[in-house]
Amino acid sequence: MATISEVRDRGVDVRDIVVVARDLDPYEQPLTRAAIQYGVTPVFWTQLRVTRTEPYALIAALCTLFGAGDVAAATLLEPVAQRWAPLTDTASWPLEQSTIQAALEALPPGHRSIAEWAETIQTHTTDERLTTYCDWLLSHAEREPTPETVGTVLGASIDAYRETSVPARKQADSPALMATETAARATVRVTRLVEQVSHKYDEWLADGTVSRSWDAVQELCELLATQRPGRREHSNAWAIDIMEANDVWGLSVPFVIAVGATAAEWPAQTDSVVPTELQEAVLAAAGETDTVAPRTAWGNGRDRDHFADAMRAAERGVIVTRYTQTADGGVVYPSPFLASLEMETVSEQARTQLVSTTPQLPEPIAALLSASTDTVPAPTKTPHE
Repeated sequence: MATISEVRDRGVDVRDIVVVARDLDPYEQPLTRAAIQYGVTPVFWTQLRVTRTEPYALIAALCTLFGAGDVAAATLLEPVAQRWAPLTDTASWPLEQSTIQAALEALPPGHRSIAEWAETIQTHTTDERLTTYCDWLLSHAEREPTPETVGTVLGASIDAYRETSVPARKQADSPALMATETAARATVRVTRLVEQVSHKYDEWLADGTVSRSWDAVQELCELLATQRPGRREHSNAWAIDIMEANDVWGLSVPFVIAVGATAAEWPAQTDSVVPTELQEAVLAAAGETDTVAPRTAWGNGRDRDHFADAMRAAERGVIVTRYTQTADGGVVYPSPFLASLEMETVSEQARTQLVSTTPQLPEPIAALLSASTDTVPAPTKTPHE
C-alpha cells in the first residue's frame, strides 16, 4: 500500500494498478488496515458473505421474532439492534446501542408475546421510538405469513435500512469507506434475497413442501443466502482493485502488484492422506501407478497457470512482494515460480525508507515508472511453462 500511495503521487492512475493474491482470505484484513493507513481505497473481488452482514441479521431477527411465541426482551429488541427503522419519520433512527441497552435493563425478565411486550414497553420505558417499533410489530405479527406478507415485512425493513443505516454508516466510517461499501453491497444482495425468498416460498407452499411459517421463511433465507453469486457486486471507480489470481485471466493493466509470492502460498500446499512420494509417482505415471487417476490438487499446474496469468496481465511492469518469516520466526522461502522471472530486487534499506515517515519510492520502481512514460510497450506474452 505504501508503494501504491507513492506511485499514485507520481501520476499513475488508480485504475492502472491491480493487486493480485493467490488467495484473498488471509490478505483482506491486513490489506484493509494498510490501505486506511496510506489513504488508499481498496475494492476486494471477493464473494460477499451475506449471512455475516447486518442487513441479513436484521431479516433473520425479524423471522425469529415473528416465528416464536413468547420471547425474551433481547429477542424482541434484536431487530432494532440490527438497525431496524420505520419507512417514515426516520430522522432519529436507527437507535443507538446505548438506548437499546438501557431499555433491556429497564424491562422485566421473562418471556412474553409481542402484544404483552408492547404494553410493557409503554409502562417501563419513555422512548417513543420503542413504542413506534412495537406498533409496527403488532401490525405485522402474522404467525402464518403469506408470500405477500414476507415481501412486505422484510422488503420494507431493508428499504428503511438503505435510507437510514447506510448513510449513518458513511458518516461514522473511515476515509476508505470500507464499512459503507460493505453495507451498500449487503443491502443490494439482501434486497434481491428477499425477492427470491418470497418467490420460492410461494412455490414451496404451492407444491406442499412447507406450511406457512416464519421458520420456513428463515430456512429459505439461509438456503438462498449461502448460494453465493458472482464475485464482484459493487464497483468503485476510485478504488484499487484487489483480486485473486484465478480472476485475472484476460485482464490487461499497466501495473500488477503480486503479493504473497512464497513457497507456502504459490503453489498452495495441499493436505492429503496420500504420501508426497506416492503423489509424485502417480503424477509421473511411474510403474503400476499409471492406472491411478491423480487429484488435480496434487499438481501445481493450476497455480502455475494463475501465476502466469497474473504476470501476463501487466502491460508495463510487475512488482512482486513476499514475506520471509512467519509470526513465530520460521523461515519462509520464495515461490519456485519466481525462478522463471528476470527480477531486480529492492534493497532492505529502500524498503525501510518506503514505509518510513518520509517515504521515498525505491529506485528500481521509480525507474520502471520513468521507462513506462517514455514508451508504452505491447503486453509481453510469456508462455505458461
